[in-house]
Amino acid sequence: MICVSAPPADPRQMTRPTMRCLAVVCTAAGLLLGAIASPVHADSVSTARIAYARGDFVRAVRVLTAPALRGDPRAQAMLGFMYENGFGTPQAYEVASDLYCQAAAAGNPFGQAMLGLMYDKGHGVPQDVVLAYKWLNLAAGHARSTQRSYFLRLRNAVASKMSASQIAQGQALALDWVPGQL
Repeated sequence: MICVSAPPADPRQMTRPTMRCLAVVCTAAGLLLGAIASPVHADSVSTARIAYARGDFVRAVRVLTAPALRGDPRAQAMLGFMYENGFGTPQAYEVASDLYCQAAAAGNPFGQAMLGLMYDKGHGVPQDVVLAYKWLNLAAGHARSTQRSYFLRLRNAVASKMSASQIAQGQALALDWVPGQL
C-alpha cells in the first residue's frame, strides 16, 4: 500500500527528491537483507525500543525493517518515526509518510497521529488540514487513555486552523473510515 506517487518509468524524468527517496528505499532493502541474516527476536519492536532508548538508532532501524516490510503496524509506525527524524537513517519524509500510511490503515494510533501531523505540515504528502484532522481524530479514538488526551490536543490545534466546513469534512472522513483503508 503506497500513499505517495510512484516514480516515473523513465529514470531521466526523476527529480532529485525522488532519486533520494529511491536511494533511501534501497538502503532500507539492504538493511532488510542484514536483518534476515540475523536471528529473529520474539518482539522486534521491544528490542528496537530498547536500542532507541540507548541511542543506538542504527540498530533500531535494522531491527524494525524486517517486521515493517512484513506488515507489522507497530514496526511501520516506529520505523516511520525514525525516517521522519533522521534517526539511524537519512531523513526521508516520503518514506516516513508511506510507513505511517501503512500503519494508519492497519489502525495503529501512533501511525495515524503521525500521518495526521505529516498532512498538517505537508511533509512527504500534500498539505491537507482535513486529512490531518481525520487521522488525528482516528488516533484519539483508537488510543489508550494515556495517549488520547495528547492526540486530542494535536487534533484541536489543527482544528483551530480550519473552518467549520473543513472540520465537518474531517469528522465525516473519520466516521466513514474502515480498517485497511486510507
